[in-house]
Amino acid sequence: MSGKSDSHQMARAMSGQKQKVKGVILRRDPDSFLLRDTSGAEWTINLENSTKVEEKKSNPFRGAKNYGVTNLYRGLNVEVEGRGNSGGALVAQKVRFTDDDLAVARSIESRVTPVEGRVGEAETRISQAEANATRLSGQLEELSAVANTARGGAKAAQDTADAAIAGVNSTNERISALDDYDVRKAVAVNFQAGKYVLSPEAKNILDAIAQQAKQEKGFVIEVAGHASSEGKLDLNRRLSQERADAVIRYLAETHNIPLRRIMTPFGYGIAQPVADNTTREGREQNRRVEVKILVSKGLTTPASVNRPATSSTETPRQRTVSETRNPDDQQQQ
Repeated sequence: MSGKSDSHQMARAMSGQKQKVKGVILRRDPDSFLLRDTSGAEWTINLENSTKVEEKKSNPFRGAKNYGVTNLYRGLNVEVEGRGNSGGALVAQKVRFTDDDLAVARSIESRVTPVEGRVGEAETRISQAEANATRLSGQLEELSAVANTARGGAKAAQDTADAAIAGVNSTNERISALDDYDVRKAVAVNFQAGKYVLSPEAKNILDAIAQQAKQEKGFVIEVAGHASSEGKLDLNRRLSQERADAVIRYLAETHNIPLRRIMTPFGYGIAQPVADNTTREGREQNRRVEVKILVSKGLTTPASVNRPATSSTETPRQRTVSETRNPDDQQQQ
């Protein structure tokens, strides 16, 4: 295995040599996928018609399930057996994974796609704002030329130019703040040991936060599940994810919160305790799901531009220029 000296570098499979790698799928293409192994190296895995995609079963007394290549989602932990080709890629003969890993990957895929759609919309708004900024820059040049040729118009044109620049700067600041969020409200709902069923008290808390979220502009909801230190590590990770999923299901089904408004949930297991796990009270506090309402600063911060006051010494020529300007141009300034 060459090319593993630095993490996140591409690894090259030896041509013709049989190899086995384990890791998580980072990117999925029609006939291949990118895999990062446990050491941090990244592999190109090629798929063929003969590639077998099957369950990595723990029960030796039954046959393994067979899957289609469409089940190879981003975020799926897999084990790949194959042979290297001349290009350094590993041509997969077998791809194995567990049912639990498949369920987690499907959940991640269903949450990531809406988030990516919101990012695309933000990029479109940024492109439109950049186009408006370019038009404003051209108008600044035109205003400067008119001011220089008009009698006594230099001061008025400079004031107008300063206002236009302030408008561009204000727009750029709002664009930069699109991915910057304010936490409007944060709550935690608790669960019984080993359970992920919402209690009546937990539902009341979620009812209140759902009502507040609907009153916010440009909101998203962040959901994070947690567990106490009782039980095995893998069980607590799965339990914390199931608690987060229970909260999302309640918000979506009971309050019609769109899934595109809910950020990708995550079960942290016992990784982020808020209290001492050696005490009963501490473990009760750690069995929780944290729910936050986040609001984009770029969508809620108003743009403010100080427009210059009309000069009392404005000449007839200056009034003609300002009064005949297209209303759409005035609005852009």
